[in-house]
Amino acid sequence: MNFRKQIKPDAVGFQLAPMIDVVFLLLCFFMTSQIFAQWETEIDITLPTAETGQIPERLPGEIIINIRAGGELVVNAQLVSDEQLAAMLDRVADLFPGQPVLIRADRKTEYEHVIRVLDLCRQSDIWNISFATGVPE
Repeated sequence: MNFRKQIKPDAVGFQLAPMIDVVFLLLCFFMTSQIFAQWETEIDITLPTAETGQIPERLPGEIIINIRAGGELVVNAQLVSDEQLAAMLDRVADLFPGQPVLIRADRKTEYEHVIRVLDLCRQSDIWNISFATGVPE
C-alpha cells in the first residue's frame, strides 16, 4: 500500500525580489560612479602641495584644465591646442557667464604654461578660476 500522495512540485516562477535587489545595487553603483566621472582628472599629474590647501566643493559643469609637465593641455581626457581651448572657453563664457574653471598643473610644469592658460581664460572673459593643490602627506 502506498499512502504517499503524489505531489507535483510547482514550477519555480520568476523571482522578483532578487531582481529588485540587483537593480537597486546597480543603480547605486552607477549613481556613485557618475559623480566621480564628472570630476575629470588626469591621472599622471602630481599636484603641488600646500599646507593650507583644502578640498573644494566641486561645482556642476566646472571645467577642469589639466596641464602636464611638458605643457600639454588636457580637457575631458583629450589633448587640446591653445586655439581649441580658446574656442571652447569663448563658447562657454558666452553661454554661461561666471563659469568656474579649475586649473590642475603638474608640480613640474613650468610657470610659463600656467600663465598661458590664465591668459587664455582672461581673453575669454573667464574670471572664476581656481588652482588645484594636494595636501602634504
